[in-house]
This record gives sequence, structure tokens and C-alpha cells, in this order.
Amino acid sequence: MKRNPFTVARVPGDLELLALTDEGLGNTSWALGLQGEIVVVDPERDPEPYLAVAEQLGGPIVLAADTHLHADFVTGSPELAARGADVVAAADSDLRWSHRPVRPGDRVDFGGWRLRTLATPGHTPEHVAYLLSDGDRPRAVFTGGSLLVGAVARTDLIDPANTQALTRLLWRSINRELLSLPDDVAVLPTHGAGSFCSATGGTWRWSTIGDERRTNPLLQVEDEDQFVRAVLGGLGSYPPYFLRLRELNRLGPHVFGALPVLDRLDIDGVLRLREQGATVVDVRSVADYTAGHIPGSLANTLRPQFASWLGWLVADPTKPLVFVTDDHTDRRELVRQCLNIGYEHLAGEIGLGAWRAAGGGVSTTALVGPDQLDGRVLDVRQAAEFGNGHVPGAAHVELGALRELASGVEDGTVVMCGHGERAATAASVLEAAGRHVAVLDGGPDSWSATHGRALER
Repeated sequence: MKRNPFTVARVPGDLELLALTDEGLGNTSWALGLQGEIVVVDPERDPEPYLAVAEQLGGPIVLAADTHLHADFVTGSPELAARGADVVAAADSDLRWSHRPVRPGDRVDFGGWRLRTLATPGHTPEHVAYLLSDGDRPRAVFTGGSLLVGAVARTDLIDPANTQALTRLLWRSINRELLSLPDDVAVLPTHGAGSFCSATGGTWRWSTIGDERRTNPLLQVEDEDQFVRAVLGGLGSYPPYFLRLRELNRLGPHVFGALPVLDRLDIDGVLRLREQGATVVDVRSVADYTAGHIPGSLANTLRPQFASWLGWLVADPTKPLVFVTDDHTDRRELVRQCLNIGYEHLAGEIGLGAWRAAGGGVSTTALVGPDQLDGRVLDVRQAAEFGNGHVPGAAHVELGALRELASGVEDGTVVMCGHGERAATAASVLEAAGRHVAVLDGGPDSWSATHGRALER
């Protein structure tokens, strides 16, 4: 049996409802069983996890519903459509691939159950939610990127000139459409903790209208103007690939049918690909990368957050990608994450042993422990993470902005993040710019525990 890359949880209650959470992107897709048929809301690109849970729920996937044009992942609805599902999406999405456009008030019936479309613009202009009702009784609302658990979705991913207007639309969508629903209606958002599409938020993936009305800090504000200030005051940076995926999802992604398999490359093939502009991405552990790596390769350990940093640091998705792998690499997961953010030119893989055996040069990077941290320190975490606690005296540059500032980093600096993976990525970026740095094995908490000192805030 294939490993499901998502965390799959059954939502408590009498609905046949499963949450499939991509912890790396911070998103949740929903699989709902109705009258022996399965509805999937906001699926990601790989269809296999949804087919697996449909089998678990005991029915075929008959409908895929997208709440909006996603900026952070490629929609999987075309893949499910190729397997027989109907697709519904907002008419204002202007999709150029086969689907059924829906407008506010439109509904899809499943016996006594129905899904009704609600207009909820704000996160995006075309955004809709889907209200599930049992007869005339509302039961759950799939809120996509509008009302989240303890948060709302960010409104600055379209156009800076429209951000305030979209934030005001979001306030009205939530207050006029969503908060008009009964308190016991389940709130089932797509974006959540870990998603760059979320303005703030906690770790829960579902809630109720009543709980959000009482506890969501962004719903406690007095008026629309205060809501705008609160939302826009809590926005951080986001990966640049967000700026192109909406259009890819509008035009329609390529339907693969099955995930491709990586080709094995030799050193000559890698060198030829590099001449064509390929990026070599080392997906091995921090310890293995620092012990020896192909000079100029980008370190990005394969983990749930791999795709976000690939999309942040590899600017051109049309250039080939070559991966440095080892026996521990989950190749299916590697390919899944790449395709999920629209990186499709996967040229192949090579092991460091094969590279060495063919005479390829190898570089190393110092990996130091928290007891060795006594000089220049560069923290490459996000600004909010740094503000929540950092090593005294540490400089700060977000990893996503480091390439432009690499010339200002002094040789001998120790780069750190929360655990070491982003620090290794930062070191590889700095190495490509001619800097010589070390990587901290650990993060601020390990430094604090080792030295018995509090972090600065």
C-alpha cells in the first residue's frame, strides 16, 4: 500500500467527512461521503490520496469543488476529472478547462443533501464557499480561504493596489454570509496553520461558526476599519511562486495521470544539464549535505516544507531540476511536492557516490553544535519566528531574501534556523555566492538549553 503523504483525520460527528492535511503547505482538502458518493473540496494535484480515502469511505469520487484559484498549490480537480469526477468552480474564475461554473445560490443535490454556493470574495476576487445542508438544515461550510480557524486568509496575494479593497470584501463576506449561519455549523477551511495564505491562526483544522464568533481574534474587532488594520498588520512574506500559480490554475495544469519516475543520471548528464541552466537540488539530510555535496548545489532536505522552499529559491520553473538523492529518499514524495507547486521539469537524480566515483569534486560545510556558537550568527527564520525568540546578538535575514544580501555576510558566520534544514539551505546559497559559513546543528532552543540563557525577544 502506498503511504498517504497527508495527515488524514475523521471529523467528529455523524458526517462521513475526512480531513486530508498537507502539513508542509498548511492546507486541508476535504473528502465527504454523501449517499454512497464522494465529494472532494480543494484537492491537491496527486489524485492517489483522494482515491485511497474514497475507497475508505466506500464510494466513487463524483464531484471535485474548488473554492478559488489557488496561489500555493496546483489544483488536483483536473486529475480527478480525468477519472470521471465532475468539477465545480466559481464562474468568476474564468477557467479555461472543462468544469461546471457555479454562481451564488447554485446548488448540487445528493438525495436529501445539497451543496449551495456562497459568494465569499476577499482572499481572492472570485472566492466562493460551499454550504452543506441536510434538507433545510445547514450542517457545514467549506470556507476555503475566507474564514479560517482562529484567523482569516490573507488578502495581499493578488495586487497591492487591491489589497485594502479585498480586505473590506473579506470582512463583508464573513459577516454577511458566514456569520449569518447557525452556531453549530462546522467551519471547514482549506488554509490553516503553516500556510503562507493564512494571515495568522492556530493549529486546529476545523471549528464551528459559534466557536469562531466567540474566539477568533479577527472577529472581535469593532468595525470594518479595525478589521482591515488588524489583517494588514499581521502579514509576512510569501514565496514568489504564488504570483504565477493562479494563472496556471486558471488555464489548466497538465494532467499526468500518474506521477512520473525520476531518471538515473550520470555525471556527464548532470554537467550537460547544468550547462542548460539546471539547478542541482540536494534533498539529503543536513548531516549528509554538510559532510559532502556537489559544489554549487542547493541544499533543501526533503521534508513536508520542501516544496515551499523550492518554490521560494528556484525562480524559473521551466529550467530542469536535478536531485541529489540517497537510499533514504522517498522519490514519490519528492516528485509529488514538485508537481504540486508547478515544477514539472524533473530531469533526474544522481547519488553523491556516483558523482564521486566519476571524479566529480565535492565540497563540505562545517556543522557546529550550540556549544560552539561564539561568534557571528545569522538567523534565517521568518521575521515572526525571530521576534518570538532568538540568540542574543544574532543578525537576521529571512531565507527568502538572503540571495540578494549574500555579499554582506562575512566568512566564518554561523547560520541558524529552527532545526538546521533552512540553515543548510542558506549556507548553500551563500556558498554559491562565494561565502564560507558554518551551519548550526539545532536552533535557538538548543542554544538556550546548552548555555542556560534566555533568548532575546
